[in-house]
Amino acid sequence: MQKGLVFNIQRFSLHDGPGIRTGVFLKGCPLRCRWCHNPEGFTMAAELEYNPVKCIGCGRCTVCPEGCHRIADGAHLFDRTGCVKCFRCVDACPAGALLRAGREYTVDEVMETVEKDRPYYENSGGGLTVSGGEPLLQWEFTLALLKEARARGIDTAIETSGFAPSEVIKAISSYVDVFLFDYKVTDPGDHEKYTGVPRAPILENLRLLNEEGRRVVLRCPIIPGVNDDDGHFDAIAELSRELDSVFRVDLEPYHELGTAKYPKFGKEASFSAEPPAKERMEEIKRYVQDRTPKRVTIS
Repeated sequence: MQKGLVFNIQRFSLHDGPGIRTGVFLKGCPLRCRWCHNPEGFTMAAELEYNPVKCIGCGRCTVCPEGCHRIADGAHLFDRTGCVKCFRCVDACPAGALLRAGREYTVDEVMETVEKDRPYYENSGGGLTVSGGEPLLQWEFTLALLKEARARGIDTAIETSGFAPSEVIKAISSYVDVFLFDYKVTDPGDHEKYTGVPRAPILENLRLLNEEGRRVVLRCPIIPGVNDDDGHFDAIAELSRELDSVFRVDLEPYHELGTAKYPKFGKEASFSAEPPAKERMEEIKRYVQDRTPKRVTIS
């Protein structure tokens, strides 16, 4: 039975495609976008999340066989270096300060949760969205999920960076009702600098989806100091003119909500910027809209 490593299933999501949706977030991503707000999605392995704010100092986590947790003078001391991810501390923690990010699910187990919101899908035009991480890294599980949702008459979407072999794109494309396709940085050098991967294969896959007549939403994060410039906005508009498959462009302002996540996973955030003001985002939207076909919605 096909299984996948999932780090979150988010019900009643309003920002992951049309209507009310259930978002299934898969572990693993080949990109390392410096501004990423889902660091728990980086690796293809379960991880231990520790939130010291929730810790009540009860000491039950000292069940750890490797001695990674100690309580000294009322303080919880956690040494990750010896952690073997047995997650016994997670099972023992009564306060939710220790959590497991990443569990194996079968397709049926995921769909059991997805089915709970079917009335919302039917009333809003929503459905299932597979996200990550990068869901195409676990493409066989993603494909199995999409096929099962289709078989049950549930609308499907996938949120992707587009960085995957073209064969994978071709394998899943006919089972996807809408692609939420990230377009991050225009300059090729900056793209590799800030995301860790080349831009060319992403554009090739975007054009492949256009050739296949798939519906595409361009998702464009606006990152101050990285892509907040007219050259990038011109490129977004040019793609929307060139590709008939693009029916909407989402301009998404950078936010710092993910910065606090990094220490919880023993990671260090490598990027920080002042989020763009509402007035600046409205200015960018007007700029892009003025250069975009009327068939394309800018949001």
